[in-house]
Amino acid sequence: MSIIVDKINYIYEAGTSFERHALKDVSCVIEKGEFIGLIGHTGSGKSTFIQHLNGLNKATSGHIYYDGQDIYEKGYNMKELRSKVGLVFQYPEHQLFESTIFKDVCFGPKNQGLSKQECELRAFESLKLVGLDEKFYYNSPFDLSGGQKRRVAIAGVLAMKPEVLILDEPTAGLDPKGRDEIFSVLENLRKTGITIILVSHSMEDVATHVDRIMVMNDGILKYDDTPKNVFRHHKELEEIGLAAPKVTYIMNDLKNAGFDVDTDAITIEEAKKSILEIL
Repeated sequence: MSIIVDKINYIYEAGTSFERHALKDVSCVIEKGEFIGLIGHTGSGKSTFIQHLNGLNKATSGHIYYDGQDIYEKGYNMKELRSKVGLVFQYPEHQLFESTIFKDVCFGPKNQGLSKQECELRAFESLKLVGLDEKFYYNSPFDLSGGQKRRVAIAGVLAMKPEVLILDEPTAGLDPKGRDEIFSVLENLRKTGITIILVSHSMEDVATHVDRIMVMNDGILKYDDTPKNVFRHHKELEEIGLAAPKVTYIMNDLKNAGFDVDTDAITIEEAKKSILEIL
C-alpha cells in the first residue's frame, strides 16, 4: 500500500471573486507503516490536503494514486477508499451520534454491509485497541471526557479496518493526561503496521512521535523530511508562523554560550543525553 500524490492543485470557488488557491502542485509519496506529522499555520492547506487523501475533496488538477490506482479514474470505488483511508476529525462530537458507544463504533462496519456478528467483533476489537474500559461500552458517548471521546472516535474508524489513519489535531484541548492517553493509543497502533498521518500544532508532539514531517505553507509543501532535518530550519519555520520544539532553542542557546551540545536534539531525552555527555 502506498499513496502517491502527483502535483495536485485545489482551487476554492474557482472563477469567482472568492477564488483561492488552497493547494499548489503538491507532490509526495506516503508509504505503508509510516508515522507522518503534518504541520502548518492556520490556513496553510493541511486540512484541505488530508481531505484529498480519502476523496472528500477532489483536486482541481493533478492525480492521487492509492495502491497503484488513480482515485480519479472513472468508476473508482470512493466508498472503498474511504474505508481504507480513515479520517478522525478534530472534534469527536462530529463523528459520535449513536445512543451508546458500542453502537457508535459498530456504525462503520454496518455501513460496509458486514453481518451483525462481524460488526460487534470489530467494535470490541477496536475499543480494546484504544484502551477504553468495558464498563463504558453501553454508556452514551456524550457522557465521556474529551480524551475518551477522541478514543471512541478513533475506535469507530479503526472498526472499518483502514490501512491509513489520518487524525486532525487529536490532542487539541486535552489535558496532559488525555494527550498521553491518545499518544499511547497511537504508539500501540503503529506496531500493527497501520500508516498514521497526524495533523498537529504541537512541535513537541511531532518531534517525539513521528518518523517524518511534512510542512505546509500557503498551499505549498515546503518541507518533507525527518524531524531533525526539518527542525534544523527553525528560523525559516518562524518566518511562516511555526517554530521548533523548545528543546531546539535551548540547545542552540547553550551552543552559543560556548557549550558543545548537540543542536540537533529535538526531544528532552536527546537533550538530556547530550548535556550529560559534556558534564
